[in-house]
Amino acid sequence: VRARRLRRARGPAPRPARAGASAPSAGASAPSAGQPAQVSLPRSRPVRLRIPKIWVDAPFTGLSIGPTGQLEPPPAADTNLVGWYAKGASPGEAGTSIIAGHVDTKTSAAVFANLSELDKGDVFYVLRADGREATFRVDSVETFDKQHFPSDRVYDDTPQAQARLIT
Repeated sequence: VRARRLRRARGPAPRPARAGASAPSAGASAPSAGQPAQVSLPRSRPVRLRIPKIWVDAPFTGLSIGPTGQLEPPPAADTNLVGWYAKGASPGEAGTSIIAGHVDTKTSAAVFANLSELDKGDVFYVLRADGREATFRVDSVETFDKQHFPSDRVYDDTPQAQARLIT
């Protein structure tokens, strides 16, 4: 899922090295033309992800790039846990924020089991450690074969606050 924040602007944040991920992927972004420009939020660790449409209310953990150069996934033992690339933009900060979660594990469905049900225009929220809430509106939902995952497109940084929900 690709999404833009409904508030935001500041310099680009670091981006993760190439990473492999399986589908689906969604993103969200800021308001479209005709809507007022917003100011980005300062850096702050994300605390909870809420996606009302698909019943997600999940805590965050920090993620890093592993020895293979890929983004490490959140631990599979907690099926209601999402991770964010901690060296990249924080949700609401200018730049591309990467939020990852599992669709399923060996034992059950997981936090992003219904990610593919999001549609353009749906809204999700990230509660941050500074007490602020970053609001995002989905602008696209795409599914990619793991072997053909478009890392550059998904991880490319942006001048505005954006989020990529990946699994």
